Amino acid sequence: MTKSSSSGKKTPAAPGGKTLIIAGVLAVLALSLVVLKSGLGTPVPAGGDLKILKSEITDKVKYYPYRAGDVKMEVLAVRASDGTIRTAFNTCQVCFDSGRGYYKQQGNVLVCQNCGNRFQLDEIEREIGGCNPVPILPENKTEDDEYITISQAFLEQNKVLFTNWRR
Repeated sequence: MTKSSSSGKKTPAAPGGKTLIIAGVLAVLALSLVVLKSGLGTPVPAGGDLKILKSEITDKVKYYPYRAGDVKMEVLAVRASDGTIRTAFNTCQVCFDSGRGYYKQQGNVLVCQNCGNRFQLDEIEREIGGCNPVPILPENKTEDDEYITISQAFLEQNKVLFTNWRR
């Protein structure tokens, strides 16, 4: 294959030039997908108060990452069957120290990824003690018509729950 230069002379084209460009673009796209899927592409708010927009909360648990110093944390929020919004740390009151004591939603329950305990969504913030999500009680947050705000001081006080966390 040949190509014309600006002087009009024919010069050989670089073998596989287009193929290399396409392969490079595909590699970048694949790497981007891996990073996004792994959560590394998700920005983790550091410091400051955590604000949860009430209008985005449904009966599907929404997870809110937070960083307190070097410690990655996560708060979960869900709309219970009575219409109230329930909040908790996404770590188990019993299993937190294992690093795998966090929850994933299955239907209308949360399942501890360490011990398998199943916890009803409607019990979030109501149940204290035992193998369930650490509640964020009304006295530990403020609410207005738009937002639930959890203070930086409260989040910092509870970062010990996440020091071994491996989500």
